[in-house]
Amino acid sequence: MNSLIADESSPYTWMNSARSAPPIPYPSIKIKLAEHFDILITRSSIMNKALHLPRPFTKPVWLQQLQWVADPVGYMETAARACPDIFQANVVGFGGGLVFVNQPQAIQEILTRDTTIGSRVGLYTAPGDLNRILAPILGDASVIMLDGDRHRRRRQLVMPPFHGDRMRAYGDLIGELATTAFDAVPLNQPFEARVVTQDISLNIILKAVFGLSDSGAGGDRFQNLKYLMTQVADLFHSPLSTMVLFYPGLQKDWGAWSPWGKFVRDRQKLDDLIYLEIAERRAESRTDRIDILSLMLSSRDDQGEPMSDVELRDELMALLFAGHETTATAMAWALYWTHRNPEVRTKLLQELATLGANPDPMEIFRLPYLTAVCNETLRIHPVAMLTFPRQVETPVEVLGYKLEPGEIVVGCIYLVHHRSDLYPNSHEFNPQRFIDRTFTPYEFMPFGGGARRCIGEALAMYELKLVLAQVLSRYEFSLANSAPELPRRRGVTLAPANGVRLVRSR
Repeated sequence: MNSLIADESSPYTWMNSARSAPPIPYPSIKIKLAEHFDILITRSSIMNKALHLPRPFTKPVWLQQLQWVADPVGYMETAARACPDIFQANVVGFGGGLVFVNQPQAIQEILTRDTTIGSRVGLYTAPGDLNRILAPILGDASVIMLDGDRHRRRRQLVMPPFHGDRMRAYGDLIGELATTAFDAVPLNQPFEARVVTQDISLNIILKAVFGLSDSGAGGDRFQNLKYLMTQVADLFHSPLSTMVLFYPGLQKDWGAWSPWGKFVRDRQKLDDLIYLEIAERRAESRTDRIDILSLMLSSRDDQGEPMSDVELRDELMALLFAGHETTATAMAWALYWTHRNPEVRTKLLQELATLGANPDPMEIFRLPYLTAVCNETLRIHPVAMLTFPRQVETPVEVLGYKLEPGEIVVGCIYLVHHRSDLYPNSHEFNPQRFIDRTFTPYEFMPFGGGARRCIGEALAMYELKLVLAQVLSRYEFSLANSAPELPRRRGVTLAPANGVRLVRSR
């Protein structure tokens, strides 16, 4: 057997049948290198020699990079047909070559060996600098941009609001906002579901995270934040408009009418509103708030220090963008698949009916088939294609291939979710997969893994389940046409290319 990671402390051994070396029928071979030198090659030295990483593409680097931005799904699927477990590719956004790992056990080794514990030095690190592509939106001080001890301490500050009984307080709010949004959809007219789910998700973020109200004295600020958030997010709505993130040379402010110039001005207006809210919240003495901004304002690190205004701003931007954009996409996909597969919708409604009228949100959250439908939605079209990158710190072998210090490695969530050995007929929507089998966190990983696993996972799943249950129970929709909805790049994520067009009949 070959060790999965050729490191003496590795607890894993794994047989990769696709690449197992055939037995060598002779104990040794002598090769005449020069008149006075012989090299003895033994069977063990051949078996132990690390292989060079496969490169599935031979096209020019610039063309590979453009394809990665314009058609990431086609790029990944083409590569995986030639190299199903691991490959190296030239993509933009990470400073050069990137190693894609698509094999669950290998991903587990990478994501669980990215820290230093006691005297044990991690084989990998997760530097915040590798996430610089997001800096124009999130700033430099959010948990996504930090690493090492600073990253660990910040996670401790921002994680508590998403756990425990506090989640119950958001249940009624989520149901109310979903009902308000879909009540406003006209009958018998096509509409884009993702526009509506983005409105729901953004309202949830502004109310649950910021603690704002859309009426009364705070109503204007609520609406202004909502408008600016939508403007900033929509700059990256397509592969073409997203190129400005991947190619920093395009980030030129040529005035308010240029795309980047408009983004910079909208971002500044957004920052002004956020800093104003932080200042007012620091000045007030209320202790009964349950919104996440208030919890972060009151939190202290292990030295007793609160978060600065800049840190709060950047964390709020991370929650706003990473939270509302990704969840809105997942909700739209869930509506698409439940209406493209009527038998799934029927079975889901039957399960919801067992709870009776006005069920407790936590009872909805725990329903097994609803959970399976949401998991299958996140499997077939994961919003995030890749884990956050890791950097190799010491020479290491992964699946028989040698990686050198400085190389950048990612787990490819999309390709893991479409492995035929895990998910037969992977492009078919089949929630029963998650009823019949329990997948490991490295076989099903829509929220990433390891030290950089998404901190908003609990809130996102809660929101996805409650909105889907509420909408399917109260309304009737049909797909506006029979054409399949395909995933397309939206910023650094995947979203439905046409927004999921539905028609409401009730």
